Amino acid sequence: MKISRLVKYWAELLKRDILALWFALKNPQMPFIAKGVGFFTVAYALSPIDLIPDFIPILGLLDDLILVPILVWLTIRLTPKEILNHSHQQAKEWLSFNKAKPFINAGIIIVVVLWLMYLWLLI
Repeated sequence: MKISRLVKYWAELLKRDILALWFALKNPQMPFIAKGVGFFTVAYALSPIDLIPDFIPILGLLDDLILVPILVWLTIRLTPKEILNHSHQQAKEWLSFNKAKPFINAGIIIVVVLWLMYLWLLI
């Protein structure tokens, strides 16, 4: 399998998992800790801005290549299988009818707060 196909396949899986976690957050049976980590993960992944801007060479892509997959993996591990299976089905249906990803404003707030905390620590 070509590297480009492998990367594209991996990106599609990650997109589906993020969308599934978005649906899982709406489930009232989702455990509190999984909901907290999941909210941060989904908000950050669906945010239009990144913790490290993409225009910074190499570092700008590291959060997309390392941080987001780790957060998704952690949230999936914390989510009960029944909720995750149902959420994956919802994500599959969403992707078959709607190609656009959902938008969460909270991701912008999270990134800005993290930037402000970092600046405060520097000063």
